[in-house]
Amino acid sequence: MPIRSLLLLCLTATLSLPASAKIRVFVCEPEWGALVTELAGDSVDLDVATSALQDVHQIEAKPSLIAKLRRADLLVCSGGGLEAGWLPQLIRQAGNAKVASGNGAFMAVAQVNTLERPSQLDRAAGDLHPEGNPHIQMDPHRVLQVATALTTRLQQVDAANAAVYTQRLADFSSRWSAAILRWQDRAAPLRGRNIVVHHKSWVYLEEWLGLKEIGALEAKPGVPPTSAHLSGLVATTQSSDTLVIVRAAYQDAKASRWLSERTAVPAVSLPLTVGGDERATDLFGLFDSTIDLLLGAIK
Repeated sequence: MPIRSLLLLCLTATLSLPASAKIRVFVCEPEWGALVTELAGDSVDLDVATSALQDVHQIEAKPSLIAKLRRADLLVCSGGGLEAGWLPQLIRQAGNAKVASGNGAFMAVAQVNTLERPSQLDRAAGDLHPEGNPHIQMDPHRVLQVATALTTRLQQVDAANAAVYTQRLADFSSRWSAAILRWQDRAAPLRGRNIVVHHKSWVYLEEWLGLKEIGALEAKPGVPPTSAHLSGLVATTQSSDTLVIVRAAYQDAKASRWLSERTAVPAVSLPLTVGGDERATDLFGLFDSTIDLLLGAIK
């Protein structure tokens, strides 16, 4: 065979070889989808199960989600019982052993120290989480801890792109650390201010910024309030120089507006996760929007 023909044949064979397939990452919440994007870029194919306008405690295990999880190489969720009402069923119906346990299942809550760990579990106390409050995405320091652990897991699952993940973590960490300093400086006027919340989703934000939670519309997590509780909350809100009444973007505004009308304290919807408002398009926007909305309530 002529050399020219042989070279052409080799080139054709090389070009016809399939490219290395991207790993598929199935993510439960938008904040972790945004973090995977920061750490992996277009090195992975990403599916996000929920949106900021859904209550992640209560998601239906739809066939479309089952199909996506069945193809996944890595599952990334908050964990800590947050998805207990639907994720186990999803995993069971997907029948994908890779993400059922081991390196293929990554739970963010397991990577950090959590707040509000119950000393005992009692259903009468409401919707408690044995591993502590799972809404860790509202503390940027814990987000950085999760980012470091998630990079290691991505490298274990996709060793071919280990160097990419290392470089992207370094870039994200640099930008994120600078943003934390900027947010803390901007949020200084919030330190020591009192807030009322709809659901106990904000304990990590409160700890970080020095906010004080003086009451919640839900007397117990996930349990509708009684008339007596609401009456007492009106009195507490009025007498405590309360800055704002906070709810998440997915929560019905009716309860917080009811309290606002009776106390003259403004009610504010905060994004809670990426996509929760028009500014929270990524993790950086999530905190930019949250802090600015809280500062906007200062008179």
